[in-house]
Amino acid sequence: MDLHPYKSRNDIAAFWVTMSFLRFSSVVRHCFILYKSDSLTFRMQLIEVELSFSPKKLTLRIIFKLFLHQRLIMINTSPPNKTEPLKKYRLAIRIALAALAVVLLYVIIVIIHGTVTEYRPPHEEALDIVPPAQPKTALRPADTLNLTIWNIGYGGLGATTNFFYDDGRSLLAGDKMVRAPEATAANHLKGITDYINKKNADIYLLQEVDINSKRSYHNNQYEAIQKVLPEYASTFATNYKVERVPLPFAEPFNVMGKVHSGLATFSHILPTAATRLQLPGGYSWPNSIFHLDRCLEVTRFDVQDTTDAGRELVVINTHNSAYDQGGKLKLQEMAFLKAILIREYEAGNYVIVGGDWNQCPPYFSPNTFRPSMTPDEYYQINVPNNYMSADWLWAYAPTVPTNRKLADVYRGNEKTTFVTLIDFFLVSPNVEILRVKGVDMDFEYSDHQPVELRMVLK
Repeated sequence: MDLHPYKSRNDIAAFWVTMSFLRFSSVVRHCFILYKSDSLTFRMQLIEVELSFSPKKLTLRIIFKLFLHQRLIMINTSPPNKTEPLKKYRLAIRIALAALAVVLLYVIIVIIHGTVTEYRPPHEEALDIVPPAQPKTALRPADTLNLTIWNIGYGGLGATTNFFYDDGRSLLAGDKMVRAPEATAANHLKGITDYINKKNADIYLLQEVDINSKRSYHNNQYEAIQKVLPEYASTFATNYKVERVPLPFAEPFNVMGKVHSGLATFSHILPTAATRLQLPGGYSWPNSIFHLDRCLEVTRFDVQDTTDAGRELVVINTHNSAYDQGGKLKLQEMAFLKAILIREYEAGNYVIVGGDWNQCPPYFSPNTFRPSMTPDEYYQINVPNNYMSADWLWAYAPTVPTNRKLADVYRGNEKTTFVTLIDFFLVSPNVEILRVKGVDMDFEYSDHQPVELRMVLK
């Protein structure tokens, strides 16, 4: 190319860098480029840039006007007669297009497969009840009951683990875990079942219980807990069922994979009925394919009362939405739950709700245990103060955190890990609370800690 004789080598190199971007365009007309350097200032008006290529030939044709110090120079040029640089560009383009095609094909396959296999539960579903070996068939007023709630974190989220998604990662896990090592997961499950076996509560409300998931090495945790509680009736409500969770997305051979998990309720007393109720709200497609289908597990028990026959104890196991910035999903879920609570209490029933609410109880500051940390970073909100009337009681232990965040391992980072309280009970006015205890395990086996309630039916 015949350029102005006073141009330096830096000017020429910069000009060709500018022109290289145009090789990805088919036709560009009437475009202005202003270029400045220490030795030259010019304004270039592109008249036409045409790029055409075939398997055997690549042609670039450029027509432009160059204005240099108010002088008009007409140039009609084409690239130098060297085919080697053009071959490199052609190879790079082919590689880029092939890589893009592979990525697009993978995305399409993932979405189609997820859509075809998507779990679509009904709004209401009767659950199977596995009876205990020696069932207690009914309760009486003035009976004292002990309940325990615990999100067991599918046995994969103990003190020595972290989780890539809690660190805001979805493409690459990097140095974060997709799942715990198998030996660690086995140790967590043993610790969980040992605690449950020793506590002898009347009712257990558990969340994140896996029955067939890659993240927990396909161990059926529901059956493992049944084995240590042979005297208990049990029910299971699925709230997470995906054939293949494709995260982290850029690591197709290291994804979360198959997940089948849910809520499990175990009780000394034989329930009369158990129902899965689908909670409202959810993510838009295609995100909805890979997220949880949040639900309530509602279990009913007969209460024998000669003065008022037909009353029931209604126990609700809940696990509200997480990763819910602004709490939009939780607002819908809580409105749905409130209608059920009012209806059941007005029918004369005793009502208890317990589980992982993924929000703090009313009036409880989310950063109580970490005053210097901002809870907004974790989408931590409160249940509205006026959610229920004052005679409904919230039961929790305010001095023991029940949840820790998973961006890093907890062991060794105890003082810098954000912890809060999101696991608790809500009881109707006809239930008297005798004691609430938070069980401090130092998050050894799960990212949540158990909460125990002792109560009596009035």
